[in-house]
Amino acid sequence: MRLTILGSGTNVHPTRAASGYLVRTDHTILLDFGPLTLANLLKTGVSRHRITHILFSHYHADHFSDFITYFFDAMIFTKYQGGKRPPLTVIGPRGTKRLFRSLFATLPGFTRAPFAVQFKEVSDRAFAIGDTTVIPRTVTHTQNLHCLGYRIEYGGDVDLAVLDCSFPASQPSPVHLHAGQCGQVAREAGVGQLVLSHLYPITERYNVREQAGEAFGGKIVVGRDLMAIKL
Repeated sequence: MRLTILGSGTNVHPTRAASGYLVRTDHTILLDFGPLTLANLLKTGVSRHRITHILFSHYHADHFSDFITYFFDAMIFTKYQGGKRPPLTVIGPRGTKRLFRSLFATLPGFTRAPFAVQFKEVSDRAFAIGDTTVIPRTVTHTQNLHCLGYRIEYGGDVDLAVLDCSFPASQPSPVHLHAGQCGQVAREAGVGQLVLSHLYPITERYNVREQAGEAFGGKIVVGRDLMAIKL
């Protein structure tokens, strides 16, 4: 399994793209698709037309908005440039089908794709993508919004956690994890490595790695855009 961080920041960050992760197993999978992550996907050298599955955690703009540009490009590629691509499956929390049906019915050029497109809603039941096992779990974020975290297994045990480290421990938020909580979650999960991501600009002024390390004794890395990790 190979993980590439396409975006380690938030909606508006001076030096980081927003949330997005490229996972390569026996399939090419994206987790979230925030602003500027499409540009970073192009930098990886992985063909955007090989992506078979996109998993969304929720539909705040910093996790979603580059999908619109991505899909419009796929329509141009297949309709007018003679390109071919595999079927695309979009997976997400409750409300996924309604959202995308509304989008596709509203945005010009989004209907009648020359390739199969499927939308799936998941909750707390594992499913397979080829030989890859995905285990979604409902997580708490904001009120009245179904949000998911994903555990991805391929050829072995999970040994890496990528967690939302939006704030330093001294600046807690009611809707995001801070660095100290990231360390606690990683310890409870029993992983060997922790990657801190989804960083707000304020985190750049603090040693969030050290703060997470107060609760977690494994390897801790502050994520950065285009960081590649082989598992």
